[in-house]
Amino acid sequence: MELNFVSKEGARTSAFATSVTAPSSRDDATLARLGKRPVLKRNFGFMAILGFSCTVLITWEGSLIGFISGLQNGGPSGIIYGYIVVWVGTLSVFATLSELVSMAPTSGGQYHWVSMLAPPSSRKFFGYITGWLEITGWQSLVASGGYVTGTMIQGIILLTHPDYANNMQNWHGTLLFWAVVLLSYGINTAVGSLLAKFEGLFLVIHLLGFFATIFPLALLSEHSDSQAVFDSFLNLGGWQTQGLAFCIGVLGNVFAFLGGDAAIHMSEEIRNAAVVVPRSLLTGLLINGTLGFGMLIATLYCMGDIDAALAENPHYPFMAIFRNATGSTAGAAVMSAIVVVMAFSATTGCLASTSRVYWAFARDRGLPGWRILKKVSPRTSIPIYSVITTAVIAIILSLVNIGDATAFNGVISISTAGLFGSYLVAASLLLYRRVTGGIRVATEDDVLTNTVGSSLTWGPWRLRGALGIANNVFSCIYLVFIFFFSFWPPSLEVTPQTMNYAVLVFGAVILFSMLYYAIWARKVYNGPIIESIPYAGIPSAGI
Repeated sequence: MELNFVSKEGARTSAFATSVTAPSSRDDATLARLGKRPVLKRNFGFMAILGFSCTVLITWEGSLIGFISGLQNGGPSGIIYGYIVVWVGTLSVFATLSELVSMAPTSGGQYHWVSMLAPPSSRKFFGYITGWLEITGWQSLVASGGYVTGTMIQGIILLTHPDYANNMQNWHGTLLFWAVVLLSYGINTAVGSLLAKFEGLFLVIHLLGFFATIFPLALLSEHSDSQAVFDSFLNLGGWQTQGLAFCIGVLGNVFAFLGGDAAIHMSEEIRNAAVVVPRSLLTGLLINGTLGFGMLIATLYCMGDIDAALAENPHYPFMAIFRNATGSTAGAAVMSAIVVVMAFSATTGCLASTSRVYWAFARDRGLPGWRILKKVSPRTSIPIYSVITTAVIAIILSLVNIGDATAFNGVISISTAGLFGSYLVAASLLLYRRVTGGIRVATEDDVLTNTVGSSLTWGPWRLRGALGIANNVFSCIYLVFIFFFSFWPPSLEVTPQTMNYAVLVFGAVILFSMLYYAIWARKVYNGPIIESIPYAGIPSAGI
């Protein structure tokens, strides 16, 4: 069936050539009911976007990378129990986000949902601030991915050539950071369908790499006793109570679950996104959570003398643990290289998702330079200027690392606060709407729904009744908990080296966004723009 639209000016235009298939028409009818024109190619099916979700989340690899944070505040047992708390909390949050993306599968994600859910008097401002939180979190995550990948390459060099410790410089890691970001940029812009194939390949590496790492680690090393793993708590940060140390150390596990919602921002490139995205989010979380928990248990049983591992590699002690466990530098280097490869894959996926957020927010005139950022390449159907902007900003931010690695850590630590802040606003408004009965079941007669000035309807995926309310409440509580502790330093004795600069960066971003809003954005930004409306005379396809 050919789908037709009425533009804002009232002109009736055909949105598709006659060769478009029924599933594509159905997808774009869903997007049209949100008031948006389809301009991106739908290159992702369920397996491709599942691979994308898993290889951005990379939980078993992330649990190794963020290992030291939980060990300092919580100890081995704090890491395990904190992981369970974060896994359950993230599952609840993802279920809430799945309901939202099923209602409005758009690349804008959180800021679009906030705009459609907020009261009319405040939806413009709330949506705008949420958009900036969203962009800040994702841009920081790209910088984090590039930094971690680059410095882990340094870690492998240190593992194989210990004398490199005498010559290691911050600018070495920065140059490697640039190489990672530029290669990710090339993959994102070369061919429209390349990204989907790339992430599908790395899903295989992600799964096989887990077994290639955990088997040598578990079979070749000496094991600690269970009490040292499950009943051993540490408070090296000097906090007043062990419980407070646990709450601060849990952020290391949060890092292992960051970015799992990347598929949401690819929604306009996914076939049957209203159903496929929720399934991929939750399936990816279950797969990654299981693998991450297994790797965490194995690492804690096999870590041996952690002080010696920290002395050998203070930033990534898991590499030293691999070498001590296997007794082979070459074997440890190969195992570590798997983690590096997957960190690069995650950076590539984060770059893609971040660019889609830039593009969507620019499409709705929420960013400076929106006329350029919203343009899409006619050859690849990729928002090329948004991809370039994401890469360039990441590279500019990396310059801070040359002068002071501590300051740069403050820049990248904002990812948790930015993303969780945007989740919290959206989840809270969904809870408000569902308890007040503001969302109804969708019907075939709906023309424009789930956008500014229209009615709210449930998507095909949701948690019904009391279960949905209970999960929504729990997700909000968990988000408040993580958002609050994301600004805390790792130790009670605060120095310039241990200061958590996230609060400073977060405040600067909020201040800039509000100034830009007061000076200019309030004149041009009115929330999600209604670009087109399905032609009332043509039956629209069902969700």
